[in-house]
Amino acid sequence: MPTVSAHVALTLAQHIDHVFGVMGNGNAYFLDAIEKQTGAVFTAVRHEQGAVVAADAHFCASGRIAAATSTYGAGFTNTLTALAEAVQAHVPLVLVVGDEPTSGPRPWDVDQIAMASAVGARTYTTGHADAAATTVIAIEHALTYRVPVVLAIPYDVAALEAGPVAAAPEPRLPAPLAPRGEFAAGMLDEIAHALRSAERPFLLAGRGAWLAGASDALGALAESTGALTASTALGRGVFPDARYDLGVTGGFGADGAMQLVREADVAVVFGASLNQFTMRFGELFAPGTRVFQIDVAPAATHAHIGGYVRADARLAAEALVERLSPASAADGHAAWRESVDVASARAYAAGDELAPDGRLDPRSAARRIAELLPEDRVVVSDGGHFIGWANMYWPVAAPDRMMMIGTAFQSIGQGWPSVVGATRARPGQTIVLTSGDGGGLMAIADLESAVRAAAGRGVAVIWNDAAYGAEVNLYGLKGLAEEPMLIPEVDFAAFAAAVGAEGVVVRTLADLERLRTWASEDPADRRFLVLDLRISGKVIAPYQEEIIRVNS
Repeated sequence: MPTVSAHVALTLAQHIDHVFGVMGNGNAYFLDAIEKQTGAVFTAVRHEQGAVVAADAHFCASGRIAAATSTYGAGFTNTLTALAEAVQAHVPLVLVVGDEPTSGPRPWDVDQIAMASAVGARTYTTGHADAAATTVIAIEHALTYRVPVVLAIPYDVAALEAGPVAAAPEPRLPAPLAPRGEFAAGMLDEIAHALRSAERPFLLAGRGAWLAGASDALGALAESTGALTASTALGRGVFPDARYDLGVTGGFGADGAMQLVREADVAVVFGASLNQFTMRFGELFAPGTRVFQIDVAPAATHAHIGGYVRADARLAAEALVERLSPASAADGHAAWRESVDVASARAYAAGDELAPDGRLDPRSAARRIAELLPEDRVVVSDGGHFIGWANMYWPVAAPDRMMMIGTAFQSIGQGWPSVVGATRARPGQTIVLTSGDGGGLMAIADLESAVRAAAGRGVAVIWNDAAYGAEVNLYGLKGLAEEPMLIPEVDFAAFAAAVGAEGVVVRTLADLERLRTWASEDPADRRFLVLDLRISGKVIAPYQEEIIRVNS
């Protein structure tokens, strides 16, 4: 007869096709059922944090919810940083864990419900008779509120026979939030009027707009208003017409593009939270710009918002298109966006081959790597000072091709397992990791997982400046002791070789030639490639300079 763990596995597999994790006492029966009784694919990682990271990256790359799993106690506590990141980033996933027996905790048990709650994740605990129904409720909660949930199986319940698995209902998911009421309708009328009368209209969209499927509607709105467009770091590519798109806003934005944003007289923001980095610490828009926001949050998320509509980005954009006739873009609108040189405005500094200290200039390296990477790339980013280089110099075609795992919680060390999740979500694509040496070392156990999962479709670019660069730039410049901020230079190419990958130490742009030849080879015949870039820590990313200025 099926066990309680089998009830969980069989029900979960009706809605989730990938599970990532580390096997232990608390989840052994669950993983046995996943392997023997379902069609779900289990991918092992080497650290429990990596299980949650992989499930996070899987959703970001595909829009499909995935599961992570660990044992109880130490296995569960190892997941907490990644769980907090998924909460902060609003990423739905299910973390299936073992838990203390129903008779009470053992010496090695901890209060897992309290710990999960402390980072913002709700726990659902299965019983002997309700495992399938509880699993459906957990999935429903994750998808409805776009958050991770913990699904706990008590140790003394996991192997109990639970009878045939009853048919479980489908998770009930809410419909997209439509603008409702006189206030919402009136505000949409006001936004439409503002766009119609604007001389320099501007549209900004974030990840929420992409998740809402708003791309086509936003493209139609931009066309009907003659607006320039831009996106947040997690929304890049959401506007279908790149001719009038200024790229990413905030600290990753090009100076020329950000100057054009400040010229806008009306700005409408769709599905973007407008955090301090997107808003350039309050300086993204000029004081005279009328700024409207459309989002599913209960209220406007920045003090500069002059009008707010709580609604799904796609539905609101479609409502605005209906209010604006196809010919509503007056000559003055089109004249603004036609008069600017978008390509020049989006240009970033080229950099030199070598910085004054003789190490590689990360700007020139980033530019050259962008020229050599396959066009089908999906980029996953760890956290750290280096995030500016890929975000500025590596364009991607859509928001689900550039993900930043760790930045919502301001953490590092989640890069390598991100490759695992992205690979399972996009198996035919080239997965590119961008990571620093600090974060790369912190998660080094899952270098093996990344190489095993991605094989010849994986590339890792390690920005190796022998330091925790963000700390050196912020606190070293203030005169604090730099010794704790430094890392003895590590040979990541050697690490790569140890787990079956190919490693290349890159000290000059000529050393990147191997990336060009690698990209031309059959993925089945080549190995995972790790590029160990020995970059200068003296070249500071513009977004970091912005942070330094604000914190000085």
